[in-house]
Amino acid sequence: MSDLTAHDRTLRTLARALLEPRVIEEKMLTLIRQGRIAKWFSGMGQEAIAVGTTAALEAHDYLLPMHRNLGVWTTRDVDRERLFCQLMGKEGGFTNGRDRTFHFGLPEKNIVGMISHMAAMLPVACGLGQAFRYRDADRVACAFCGDGGTREGDFHEALNLASVWDLPVIFLVENNGYGLSTPTDEAVAPDDIADAAAGYDMPGRVVDGNDLFAVMEAVRDARSHARDQGPVLLEMKTFRVRGHEEASGTAYVPDALIAEWKEKDPVDRFVDTVTGEGLIDAEEIDSIRAELDTKIDDLAEWALDQPEVTSTPEAERDALFAPSPEGTSPAPDADTEEARFIDAIQEGLRQAMQDDEDVLVMGQDVAEYGGVFKVTDGFVEEFGPERVRNTPIIESGAIGAGLGLAVEGLTPVVEMQYADFITCGFNQTVNNLATTHYRWGQPVNVTIRAPFGGGIGAGPFHSQSMEAWFAHTPGLQVVVPATPRDAKGLLRTAIREPNPTLFLEHKKLYRSVRGEVPTESYALPLGEARVAREGTDATIVTYGVGVHWARAEAEHQAEAHGVDLEVVDLRTLVPWDREAVRESLEKTNRLLVLHEATRTAGFGAELAAELGEVGFELLDAPITRVAAADLPVPFAKPLEDEIFSAKARLRPKIEELLRF
Repeated sequence: MSDLTAHDRTLRTLARALLEPRVIEEKMLTLIRQGRIAKWFSGMGQEAIAVGTTAALEAHDYLLPMHRNLGVWTTRDVDRERLFCQLMGKEGGFTNGRDRTFHFGLPEKNIVGMISHMAAMLPVACGLGQAFRYRDADRVACAFCGDGGTREGDFHEALNLASVWDLPVIFLVENNGYGLSTPTDEAVAPDDIADAAAGYDMPGRVVDGNDLFAVMEAVRDARSHARDQGPVLLEMKTFRVRGHEEASGTAYVPDALIAEWKEKDPVDRFVDTVTGEGLIDAEEIDSIRAELDTKIDDLAEWALDQPEVTSTPEAERDALFAPSPEGTSPAPDADTEEARFIDAIQEGLRQAMQDDEDVLVMGQDVAEYGGVFKVTDGFVEEFGPERVRNTPIIESGAIGAGLGLAVEGLTPVVEMQYADFITCGFNQTVNNLATTHYRWGQPVNVTIRAPFGGGIGAGPFHSQSMEAWFAHTPGLQVVVPATPRDAKGLLRTAIREPNPTLFLEHKKLYRSVRGEVPTESYALPLGEARVAREGTDATIVTYGVGVHWARAEAEHQAEAHGVDLEVVDLRTLVPWDREAVRESLEKTNRLLVLHEATRTAGFGAELAAELGEVGFELLDAPITRVAAADLPVPFAKPLEDEIFSAKARLRPKIEELLRF
């Protein structure tokens, strides 16, 4: 206890901090019973963990809580009126009605809230820790995780990454006995989850999560270790005495077990300790509680009377992306030199890193090896190992860490060894990166470089074209350059963008395509297509390797039949240039959409549907789609080239369109 009284927070401040979330809980449960709110995820009986952890950390340390950690927000003194509007889903909340309860962040309070996918925020904490190490800052990140979430891959990827890189991260497991209705011992093999720390060469400690003083002591010790030596795993033993959420109830929990844990209630234990030792009078505790009862009752009733959230379609669309900086296209008389596609990407990335020391590159084998395709060859020698880092084989962990770096104002470029492997990081990409700005206004400057596409005999798992998966995801930009000039300029734009961008680089083009590329730094705007070949008889709209197929076919048709085909290169799929395609269609009145990806639900379907709506009166023939067969990409060259590939279908489809 003497150790505690020396702490800068007085016992009375701690008493108020511990009692406030309990009083809020009691009010919310009353409102649930009255039918005045619909849902509540209770942390009753677990308050000591959130309050004690927050009290033990410094204000500049990051906290990444979950939905039972109300005490994090109240102890960090978050604006109560806005907090209650958030909890009630009313006008004035932190997410403007775009997400619920604690699914948001407050950078000014160094809090990053959860998404619903368990353990997803642990890699984000690694990114924050990486930023602290890069800047030599005396800060740590503390990420909360439930016992059930420790079985998720992100838990293990994050622990491993933090250990390998000696990151200042505290992983805090809130073991409350159940994952929804499944008892922990039916889902987790070890008796103590803290034992997992040994497998990642970090300290692990089991803590009585219902003892505020024990929590504070453990977190203070963990902070000291994490800051100086690397990560720590804390397992806080506690219990969820309410349902997963109130509607689910607790019928699956034995009554005796609930009764046992109610005897260990953290609020009662704290009060008994401080009053029993004469540190605070019982009357003073009663006074604090009475004051909080009145305050919270008034706040809740006020928040319930606030207007419902309203908005406009324009405002919601504007919230999806952070404002982009102006592009800097090369001067018309800029010096150029011939470069391969891969050289242009490499030079764009190199110039970005030369111009801004906050641009960091990470991925599998990107350092000394230079990446599988050698895009980053020589980078570690030029920029150093702190800026060019090999990650373990952890696609999800690497992308999640990218988000943490971006929250701290750094500019991560994450390389997927092959784009196919981004499936292992799909959740972080579409649910974490893509939604963050819309939900709570945080710019997310993360660029994911991904070598994709077929044509090199690599088979089903190294040849996919998955752009349609991501074009379907609001909040994510998708870029697919076809030429060296565009590859360099669009990559510079992606790296400058305060929004998550998937930059797809076609492997077949890396060393097979050359072109003149300005030597100066420049950034081409997103959402502007280019006419790759002028024509009047029909328009082919495409992107990536399809541009080269389309131009070759256009030259053949011109020589063989005197047909004049226009080729429009979209360059970016999100956003895509509807006006440019419509302008081309006004000239040609016939449209063919071409892409390498499989046909069903491919991006070409979106193009065809959109142009069918906005350009129907211009059409002299049905819109034609040319795409790959609905098959995995086969390994054998004859199977890929003759049966699977869209290229094999292009000529007959063009001729069919022209005959209509």
